[in-house]
Amino acid sequence: MNNLVIKNCAAIMTGNRESPRSSATDIRIRDGFIHELGQLDANGDERIIDARDCVAYPGWVNTHHHLFQSLLKGEPQGLNQSLSAWLASTPYRFRGAFDEHTFRIAARIGLVELVRSGCTTIADHHYLYWPGMPFDGAEILFDEAEKLGVRFVLCRGGATQTRGLESALPTALRPERFDDWMQDVERLVGRYHQPQTDALRRIVMAPTTTLHSTTPQELRESARLARTLGIRLHSHLSETVDYLDAARAKFGMTPLQFCAEHDWIGEDVWFAHLVKLLPEEIALLGSAGSGIAHCPQSNARLGSGIADLVALERAGVKVSIGVDGAASNEAADMQSETHAAWQLQRARKGMLARPAYEGGTFEGGGDAATIEDVIRWGTSGGAAVLGLNTGEIRVGMAADIALYQLNDPRYFGLHDIAIGPVACGGRATLKALFCQGRLLVEDDRLPGVDLRELGYEAAKAVETLQRNAGVRG
Repeated sequence: MNNLVIKNCAAIMTGNRESPRSSATDIRIRDGFIHELGQLDANGDERIIDARDCVAYPGWVNTHHHLFQSLLKGEPQGLNQSLSAWLASTPYRFRGAFDEHTFRIAARIGLVELVRSGCTTIADHHYLYWPGMPFDGAEILFDEAEKLGVRFVLCRGGATQTRGLESALPTALRPERFDDWMQDVERLVGRYHQPQTDALRRIVMAPTTTLHSTTPQELRESARLARTLGIRLHSHLSETVDYLDAARAKFGMTPLQFCAEHDWIGEDVWFAHLVKLLPEEIALLGSAGSGIAHCPQSNARLGSGIADLVALERAGVKVSIGVDGAASNEAADMQSETHAAWQLQRARKGMLARPAYEGGTFEGGGDAATIEDVIRWGTSGGAAVLGLNTGEIRVGMAADIALYQLNDPRYFGLHDIAIGPVACGGRATLKALFCQGRLLVEDDRLPGVDLRELGYEAAKAVETLQRNAGVRG
């Protein structure tokens, strides 16, 4: 039944910038869309969901992930490394160890973790490709997402170059041919891509990095093909100072100038990270209407820094939040991520404070980002980046809604229950989770998902990866 009324919400956070909180207590859903807000009576054909003592949020929109990394959490060799050394120690070392089964288990773990945090839209930057690969990772990802009922955006990664061009590279580290990669993008668009704004399936052009993964000509050609196909563009950019050094050494310009020179900028483009941006790059991104997938926990875990979301949004950049891969973020869920985003934006501003005798004008960064800002970035901000009609609790929007029941002691004593899911951290109990009006989670249970069995399968899969990585060196 797609027709229902959510009644008696203690609070409704809308994800809307101008009206972040609704005075309504009830939400009517018809045919997968939000039909009405207010104090409502149910009709005879409508199911009633009692949301007494619950907080309603838009379903989270995760705009950057690497689901295959869900089996690489806390991997010892990369645990205390920064980005470049971590890449070699963990994701590159293990990429050839994945087979179809371990890849599926990894995808399932990451998707379940996200759904249990209230996430209904997931964009996965899937770059685990090599010549002669024996399984179709895209098919597995779409299959696992469909089983859970979430919106899924496949950002088809890939590379025609590697950061190390030794001739004796293992097969799993060898690059693809550009023509093969582009043909696969076309195949995926034909099979999965839905252009409508309430799409449940999307494809995105997403070279692993713009600076290291392709030639300049190929980068430009990939942008041309993406726009011919009517799909969006995504990649990593300016995660660390290495991007600044590499862009200057290879191309004599900044990373974003290089992207702009090769048509990788505009309203249909968003980049993950953008930690190390020059002021002129922020202005250029803003004037183009491009977006950011802010990944605060991964950036903190790898010691990369903190993106300046306040300056980016002020410049006109579309701001969204992504959890990034679990190998650099052992808590890869949207509640943890938004909690970190809220705190780290304040810490970032606070680090700039100076004493009055040195000309300082403020004490700390407590006003840098509000809870309402963070909810907007994690919901409607993500929907704007992806071009989807979700991310807000508003009439006419797709009914992607999380009902949080704040029944854990961490939420006891709150003066404002509405902020609990972000301010208090942790994972709140899900009374219900809806995607396009379909009930995905009820009373904190995912139908068909045995968490104990999934944990057992994960442990066995980690053993398999460790064994395979040892064999393949």
